[in-house]
Amino acid sequence: MIRVVIFLGFVGVIAFAAAWFADRPGGVEIVWLDYRVTTSVAVLVGAVLLLIALVMFLWSVLRLLFGAPGRLSQGLRARREAKGERAIVRGFIAVGAGDPRAARKYAEEARRLAGGEPLTLLLGAQSAQLAGDRDAAERVFRAMAGRKDLKAIGLHGLFEEARRNNDVAAARALAEEAAQSTPSLGWAGQAVLEFRCMTGDWSGALEALERNMASGMIDKARYRRQRAVLLTAQAQALADTDRERAIALAAEAVKLAPGLVPAAALAGRLQADAGNMRRASRLLDAAWRVSPHPELAAIYINLRAGDSARERLARAQKLARQNAGHIEGALALARAAIDAQSFTTARVALEPFLATPTQRVALLMAELEEAESGDVGRARAWTSRAVHAADDPVWTADGFVSDEWKPVSPAGRLDAFEWKVPVAELPGAVIEQDGRTIDPEAIEASMLTVPPAAGEPSAPAPVPPPIRRASAPPAAPRPRPPETVIPLMQAPDDPGPEEPAEDAVTPEPQPKFEGWTKWFR
Repeated sequence: MIRVVIFLGFVGVIAFAAAWFADRPGGVEIVWLDYRVTTSVAVLVGAVLLLIALVMFLWSVLRLLFGAPGRLSQGLRARREAKGERAIVRGFIAVGAGDPRAARKYAEEARRLAGGEPLTLLLGAQSAQLAGDRDAAERVFRAMAGRKDLKAIGLHGLFEEARRNNDVAAARALAEEAAQSTPSLGWAGQAVLEFRCMTGDWSGALEALERNMASGMIDKARYRRQRAVLLTAQAQALADTDRERAIALAAEAVKLAPGLVPAAALAGRLQADAGNMRRASRLLDAAWRVSPHPELAAIYINLRAGDSARERLARAQKLARQNAGHIEGALALARAAIDAQSFTTARVALEPFLATPTQRVALLMAELEEAESGDVGRARAWTSRAVHAADDPVWTADGFVSDEWKPVSPAGRLDAFEWKVPVAELPGAVIEQDGRTIDPEAIEASMLTVPPAAGEPSAPAPVPPPIRRASAPPAAPRPRPPETVIPLMQAPDDPGPEEPAEDAVTPEPQPKFEGWTKWFR
């Protein structure tokens, strides 16, 4: 409606002007050289307007003629770019579908049509990865790392290639460079943190953690937990050389993560060694209320070296009352009661857990039976039950089991060790670190040997030897499988144990693994 009004107004103005000139014809005379032109004002105005229109038409024709080559070149370039974009899209679809031949074909076509485009380089690298041509992929990633706009993705690609080749030194250098150039890169910050932890550079790891926090890559809760773990590791390293510094670091770690058992245990032990018994007792007592753990109980009960067995039993009873019904409190109380020869107290403490005993409960019962009545047969029976009893919680991470907590797992993950029951392994002989083969069935048979007759010397009840896995070399930090190019769906590393069938054989308890701990020393 507005356009119609404007059009009618414009027509009205023209009509008014024409009528105005018609009512006032006037006269115009032009003398130029030997020519004399006489006409009216209206005719002159019309002639000027016509001349202007003619000039504009001629200018448009000239522009069309002179601009034709440029427009033709631009059209051809646009068509080439469109074909290149289609090749890139089809190439990435082929990569996602896992078709190496089609991916390589479209990558070559995209390189021919749009060789300088960032997506063309990325498609070339991923098609080479899919085809297994690592050298070609590395060349493309190096070319990308040389460009300012593609440096981050080029370094990431080179980092992944170095990890696949287990080149730890190159992977660390690439991660350090990426974190230095672009601090907001999450993968680079995490990789730098893990590499520094693997080498025991706790001060450098703390700096990397602070940088990750400042860049917003981790939340505050995770930052506090990881900082507590790193402070605990640093305190452990300084415990024998700089005790005051170690005490301060352990105390800060306890404040950041009250439930971190290793931090509380280390802080309590260092405070006790320094003579601060009351402070050590408060630290251990607070940590025990949050996370009951046998290490906390052992340090708390044996806080004073000169205490009698009865005094240690009294402290164990205090711990057990704080977490009534918890198995760790019962085990600590039973241990202290057996040492104090208060067998009734030990038996009462273990009574709620005898229906389905764990290995530690069964072994304590075996020790209790032998210490209280000297009944070797009943002690052997409990020792035999310990072989097939339920596992007790241990420090486990990434499929490895350790007798001691470690800040970093063998796979390079920070704060990976958890105090939990490990997944049971399949039954069968296991290999000891010295190469000996131990058969669990033979161990059980030896435990079920008939007791000697009267008059014969009685042999002590055998205790099952510790079962360990064979030592394994330290692995590179979490390498990804080389076949993965675009993770359409991230599968978990461990899907967990399958549901056993009704007639399935009950698996043996998982053996412990200690050989890898040499790597951290």
